Amino acid sequence: MTTPNTDLPNNSLDDFDLSFKVFHELMAKKVTEILLVSSPYDAFIMEEEGRLAERIIHEYRGLNLSRPPKLTWVSTAQEALNALSNKEFDLVITMPRLDDMDAFNLGRKIKKIRPELPVFLLAHNTNRLLLESEHSDLSSIDKLYVWYGNSDLLLALIKNAEDQMNVAYDTKRAKVRVIILVEDSPIYYSSFLPILYKEIVMQTQAVMEESINDEHRILRMRARPKILVAENYEEAEKLYRQFKPYLLSVFSDVRFPRKGKMDDHAGFDLLSMIIKETPDIPLLNLSSEEANRKKAEKIPAVFLNKNSPTLHSEIRSFFMDRLGFGDFIFRLPNGREIARASNLREMEKILPSIPDKSVFFHAARNHFSSWLMARSEILLASKLKPLKTSDFSNIKELKDHLIASIQERRKGRQKGIITDFVSGNFDPDADFIKIGKGSLGGKARGLAFMSTQLKKNPHIQEKFKDITISVPKTLVISTEAFDSFISENNLKDIPTSDFSDNQISEIFLQSSLPDWLHSDLKLFIEHINYPLAIRSSSLLEDAQFQPFAGIYKTYMLPNQDPDPAQRLMQLVIAIKLVYASTYLEIPRAYARSTLHRTEDEKMAVIIQQLSGSRQGDYFYPALAGVAQSYNFYPISHMKPEEGIAHIALGLGKTVVEGGTSLRFSPKYPQFLPQFSAVVSTTAPMPEILFQVTGIPSHRSAEPHLPGPIRRYFLFCCTICLLIFPISPAISTVRAGSNESGLT
Repeated sequence: MTTPNTDLPNNSLDDFDLSFKVFHELMAKKVTEILLVSSPYDAFIMEEEGRLAERIIHEYRGLNLSRPPKLTWVSTAQEALNALSNKEFDLVITMPRLDDMDAFNLGRKIKKIRPELPVFLLAHNTNRLLLESEHSDLSSIDKLYVWYGNSDLLLALIKNAEDQMNVAYDTKRAKVRVIILVEDSPIYYSSFLPILYKEIVMQTQAVMEESINDEHRILRMRARPKILVAENYEEAEKLYRQFKPYLLSVFSDVRFPRKGKMDDHAGFDLLSMIIKETPDIPLLNLSSEEANRKKAEKIPAVFLNKNSPTLHSEIRSFFMDRLGFGDFIFRLPNGREIARASNLREMEKILPSIPDKSVFFHAARNHFSSWLMARSEILLASKLKPLKTSDFSNIKELKDHLIASIQERRKGRQKGIITDFVSGNFDPDADFIKIGKGSLGGKARGLAFMSTQLKKNPHIQEKFKDITISVPKTLVISTEAFDSFISENNLKDIPTSDFSDNQISEIFLQSSLPDWLHSDLKLFIEHINYPLAIRSSSLLEDAQFQPFAGIYKTYMLPNQDPDPAQRLMQLVIAIKLVYASTYLEIPRAYARSTLHRTEDEKMAVIIQQLSGSRQGDYFYPALAGVAQSYNFYPISHMKPEEGIAHIALGLGKTVVEGGTSLRFSPKYPQFLPQFSAVVSTTAPMPEILFQVTGIPSHRSAEPHLPGPIRRYFLFCCTICLLIFPISPAISTVRAGSNESGLT
């Protein structure tokens, strides 16, 4: 937050789409087929040190990378040329010693067949005749690496090849960051690249722990910073100009070629030029001569000695301290640490308590944007980066802006998304959370669908601007927990038993929830204190044909006890009773009548925030009901495909159990055939509801109904028509027999 970045693309950041779907498009080009050419001797050496293919696969698995490439191994140059004529390859790796042809001649022949195919030379020694270009024609070799048997290099050269293939598109499409390494020595960049990639992957994995689900974790890996290598001044400057808006850092040697000749000051000139044009870019100067330290500090750039015995850890410290990797460390201007934040939620919570001089210190140096960028929060970082501390009248205003921006991003990325419950990183502000790897069940699946549709169709919210449209905060315990509960408590014979409903309920109450579920629920209940509905969501519930809707239990909890242990105990009891309702007499009888097997049924549980407001000692919604996309009993000029709605004051239970309710078509909300007199239909909408439900009008102040009630219930009825497809089949949002009617 120091100076505006005028090099950002012209497209507005507000309009820039960085949803998860964008990340599906990243890293589109992969190295999936590798041709490895080596002599029998080199093959034997690799065999002794560990097979190359196994090492690559091991590294991919260890770093949670997807799609390890497949290796095709040949021992002669002629076999390599034959293989290239029969199969498509993405990369050729050749060893220097071949029986029938040297590696450079092989490279020339490959380039004649496939000019665009990368050819890497993997040398396992530092023979000067091989490494110095005046003795070998390196024009036929795209990259020369020195391999000492470290499998990390194999991963690094593959990922570096993929970075070169994808960097142009990925930076333009998703503002992916770029690190430029300027080094002309194959020995040194063969040593540096594995370190850089390991640090980037480890940082990305650490950030992935706070990702909201498995898909998000994989996509974040695709958005990791890319590394580009330049071997001379001209290449480095070209890369800098091309990717300047996306630059994360530059790592540069001191001495490397410039205009075809070795230049002892090329690195200093390059870094000085970059810092002059882009003052907030962290720079790293690498040199084997300690005398260059003072020159680097004048730029200013961090200096590291290539011969240092702790070089690897020093590079890691640069990533952590200067590039925003790891925790955000709040410091005072004198460098003293005062606090840390490991994720967005912690940052949001801790910012109000941070001293103003610390916030100013970090904001003036663009540390917030750098930290967010390193965590793949590209959109938020891009919005904060152009801002200057002088744009705010005081530090409090700056703090408030940071907090509001982080909160908006944190909640926005969770909207319409099913978030995995992570014990060490639980976020109570998430809209839809899932515990376990099993199914959501029918009802929860419908709620999740509604949540995603509301995100995909923002025009619905715009149509009802004075009403907040959302699915209440929801936590779903997947069917995996039900399977564990049944297995651990040896309850698999319950479906075939002749126990009464009371006996089954008592057996389930005496059983224990899985330890992992109990721990997650304990953490959950400690963070929330609003009333809850504990709802069933079986596999067959809300099925399209013969749904098991309305036959399972729902329990409501006030969740107001000051002791979290008491609230947890009540929650556990309610979950067990919902589990027990799977095997009660009514569900079993219904299963027999529909030819379903009770043993096939599995129960997920929805723990959902109750929608409504407190009225004295009571808590209930203003109204609820059922909306159907098809009206089987149209009258007058109504049409079946226009749908029908039933609403009532209070809970949807009134409607589902056949109580008095208001029936109308969303297409003609003022046409109310239930009323015999026209004068009745012209009454205010709250008065009509009181007439329908039988509540005397003098009670209209208790409960107090919101002003825009007419638009509210009109929305309740039209929402399903806007989202669900209209078809002759029934598409119903219904409440269970004991449910809150949260539709």
